[in-house]
Amino acid sequence: MNPEEDFALPRPGYTALRKGRVSTTGQVYLVTTVVAGRAPIFANGLSAAPACRLFHRPVEDSRFLAWVLMPDHFHGVLELGEGASLPQVMRLYKGRTAVAVNREMGRRGSLWQDGFHDHALRKEEDLEQVARYVVENPIRAGMVDRVSDYPFWNAEWL
Repeated sequence: MNPEEDFALPRPGYTALRKGRVSTTGQVYLVTTVVAGRAPIFANGLSAAPACRLFHRPVEDSRFLAWVLMPDHFHGVLELGEGASLPQVMRLYKGRTAVAVNREMGRRGSLWQDGFHDHALRKEEDLEQVARYVVENPIRAGMVDRVSDYPFWNAEWL
């Protein structure tokens, strides 16, 4: 096959992530997105700080209730705002963080892989328990013993 044909092939994994995705105002979603090539871009404060600042800010009336920025990926608990689209909100967060991190690091190119994973929280799921699960990722990864020892996270319950 020639390169143009390879480029035109559908990406089944990315397509599968979008299948059945619905954007519902006020719905809370658990979202995950990954750094391109799983590169540990956020292993230090210089690159993580500009991204963290942006995760604190609402986009399209949507906001992260809790989040953690790991060296090569991001988990967040996102409340979708009025009239907002989940793909659009994630595209804006990913785009804004990419611009800020690339500027700070003097780098160019993609920061995030295409797409993201999402899970709409059901009524029976405990929001604070999901948030705790998100911010405890560095503990489960063996990076720290306590959440307070990891600098790149936040939760509205603080």
